[in-house]
Amino acid sequence: MSSSQKRISKELQECTASPPAGMTVSLVSEADLHTWAVTLAGPAGTVYAGGVFALTVVLPPDYPFKAPQVTFATRIYHPNVTNDSVGSICLALLKPENWKPSGRVRAVLEAVRHLLIEPNPDDPLEARIADEFRSARPEFDKNARSYVARYAQQLPPRK
Repeated sequence: MSSSQKRISKELQECTASPPAGMTVSLVSEADLHTWAVTLAGPAGTVYAGGVFALTVVLPPDYPFKAPQVTFATRIYHPNVTNDSVGSICLALLKPENWKPSGRVRAVLEAVRHLLIEPNPDDPLEARIADEFRSARPEFDKNARSYVARYAQQLPPRK
């Protein structure tokens, strides 16, 4: 087992034994340590409350020297997540210039959850949604809740 695989295995064990708040973590396939399935409960007191979101974490072969790729498999209305089936996330921690080998998947997952509590409209992937968040908050809240009702009520079956 390579040092990268040992590190991934250790982090997976930590995240499954004691997952971040509101999350469950598992492997998509027992044969692949590099792809994790995460479920994230929408944080209470947010427009995402009541929703259950699926995330995919892909750890590159040269992890921890390269950042993991984290995407929303569940559609979400959010300024920092692409409003499409790809679900890319804009998170400073994951940008290549900011990632450090000491970074941990758990911290990344906690940062993603924090984005649901406190979106960052100043560094958006969806400028229109960020503008709505800043200037028409009731409309943003309504749209975000409608996405939760439409897409985040149950998890899609894993392939």
